[in-house]
Amino acid sequence: MSNLSDIGNLMHLYLKEISPGEGTNAHEFLIKGAAKALQELGNRNWIPAIVKKIGEDRYEIIGNSFIYAVAEAAGNEKVWCIIAESDEKTEKLTKILAGEEIPKISLSTASRDEIKIALQYLMQKPGSPLKGINLLIATNRIEEAPRQYWKTFNPIAALRCGITKGAKLNALKEVFELTPQPIPEIIKDPALLQTLNLTELRKQAKKREIPNSSKKPKAELILLLSQ
Repeated sequence: MSNLSDIGNLMHLYLKEISPGEGTNAHEFLIKGAAKALQELGNRNWIPAIVKKIGEDRYEIIGNSFIYAVAEAAGNEKVWCIIAESDEKTEKLTKILAGEEIPKISLSTASRDEIKIALQYLMQKPGSPLKGINLLIATNRIEEAPRQYWKTFNPIAALRCGITKGAKLNALKEVFELTPQPIPEIIKDPALLQTLNLTELRKQAKKREIPNSSKKPKAELILLLSQ
């Protein structure tokens, strides 16, 4: 039986006390091959599974699920585990550190370098729909856009950076998320003004009491509103 003092400890637990959780997506060949190696090379999993306590002598795998699957395939009664805290943040971090979940960054606040390496990662994946786009152009145009206000990824398709709607845009969701700021009542950011249509620009001009705004072209309104 574990308690709060067990958190962080290495424990030799019975497999029958452990639920596999989400399990592993590793191929059966890898699991069985590793199970055979485990039997032949010492029968001790030096890399532990990570578990959380879910009840009286009951645990659930939250990380290194491959280790559990291998121990089970090897016919072991026990597996070495580390007891982790039972909360959502710990589970998420454990899966990321175990390589079982891809970390995401906020496109709303990401630095230029973060955007670049994330796009590069996606482009280099086999069969990537982003293969062939110009990395520097895409990075620069996304970095310069008013992305802090985006609620969806759709504005990227209008940046003319090679990332169009459909598969290319959806691919970004693997590594990016959005944490949008509220759009200000009075907009002066030229990049954000560029995304507004003529009607929206004239509403902004009316709020600012810019004379004859209904007769001015888009380019002139953007210039006036950005001052």
